Amino acid sequence: MTRTDTPPARDERTQLTTFLDYVRATARAKCEQVSPENARRAPLPGSPLMTLCGLVNHLRWVEYFWFQVMFLGEEDEGPWTDEDPDREMRIAVDVPLTDLLREYEEQSARHRGLVAEHDLDALARRARRDGSHPDLRWILLHLIEETARHNGHLDIMRELVDGTTGV
Repeated sequence: MTRTDTPPARDERTQLTTFLDYVRATARAKCEQVSPENARRAPLPGSPLMTLCGLVNHLRWVEYFWFQVMFLGEEDEGPWTDEDPDREMRIAVDVPLTDLLREYEEQSARHRGLVAEHDLDALARRARRDGSHPDLRWILLHLIEETARHNGHLDIMRELVDGTTGV
């Protein structure tokens, strides 16, 4: 998939999905050619879960949560627990980054199909903590924001673990 933030059409759906694909592709690009050891390194003493593997796995599971659990109303089968709410980041260091990136891309492809099949005004089946049901549009915007924010973290982690910048 080509990494571009220029939508091929000007309609709202195309613009939103193009930007989500762009930030997804940027996350993958920031992980290219990193060594397996560096992908698992946590260079910030105050953030032991902040690794390239952990961030990629977090992005994968955040999409799962918003699209499958919240929007579709499926049972939450995420790796987190009440006792370990950040477990997706903790367990990621036991999985090769190439596998995490593949799983993220496979899931992104499924979610592209889900978005194509639903109206942007369609409401999530599950309510947020405040009782509101976000629409698909809000979920897309939230995932763009969340992924872009974590791309900044991936940027910093990559520079700290092996000096790579400018991706």
